[in-house]
Amino acid sequence: MKNSRFSIVGAFVLAAMPVAAMAQQPSPTDLTAPGPAGALHGSLIDAGKGRPVVLIVPGSGPTDRDGNNRYGVKAAPYRLLAEALAARAISTVRIDKRGMFGSKAAIADANKVTIADYAADVTAWVKATRAATGARCVWLLGHSEGGLVVLATPDAPDICGRILVSAAGRSFGVLIKDQIHANPANAIIFDQADAALAKLAAGEHVDPAGMHPGLLGLFAPAVQDYLIDLMRYRPAELASKSKGPLLIVQGENDIQIGVEDARMLAAGRKDAKLVLLPGVNHVLKQVGDIDRAANAASYANPDLPIDAGVVAAIAGFVLATR
Repeated sequence: MKNSRFSIVGAFVLAAMPVAAMAQQPSPTDLTAPGPAGALHGSLIDAGKGRPVVLIVPGSGPTDRDGNNRYGVKAAPYRLLAEALAARAISTVRIDKRGMFGSKAAIADANKVTIADYAADVTAWVKATRAATGARCVWLLGHSEGGLVVLATPDAPDICGRILVSAAGRSFGVLIKDQIHANPANAIIFDQADAALAKLAAGEHVDPAGMHPGLLGLFAPAVQDYLIDLMRYRPAELASKSKGPLLIVQGENDIQIGVEDARMLAAGRKDAKLVLLPGVNHVLKQVGDIDRAANAASYANPDLPIDAGVVAAIAGFVLATR
């Protein structure tokens, strides 16, 4: 495992681009891939023939191709990352998940999915991306839960390598429990949440009747099958068995995923590159050492630029391993 930490100043120097280069960025175009019942849709920013291509796989829940969701996340981290990579002459495809947003027609019920389904969609996206760009292979970048999807996608010659950004190393059952317990204000729901998570991890459904209102969304009957499937995966084990180049990028001020997750992912791959970024949060913004509330507030700010160290780490890895 190769470990590095970017300084904030150094990262900005590495990521600096002339204004003219930024102005000449290509516009995104719609790209489709085959889905189960209808097309999957995404956005391609084509940096030119022969340039490397990164497929950005979104995180959990109703997260769109820009990295936003209806729960207040408007920071647009995937769009900003794609634009920043285009300035480095790296093409990107960012996608809407089956059953959601532009890919709504792909399945009738967006909750009737598994990690294997999402992985199959990634394989379809790789083929569509290669056909559209002529690329020999495609880099898979998974953010948050998308990191698990990328790890669950079968190895193939047309996958250049994997990039895990703010991705869990713990199983998701443990992760969700730890996230709930991280906030002392949640003490009133600890027992109910722990009991429900234990049942789901054992493959059993839970009855939300009588649960605290704050848990009803998390344990809604419609999503329990997905949670059961999600919890059976061990991301660190999958990472250890993965083939090809592996980059792990983790912000040190991420209030959802910790540095320990990144270290777990890297532990089983001595050739993996681990990059820890001081002051960077879950939506890839530079927030420094501000408190939890201010950190969370950045999730709604699309005008706050993506951290330059994130861009430098990803672009440097992709361009160096072509």
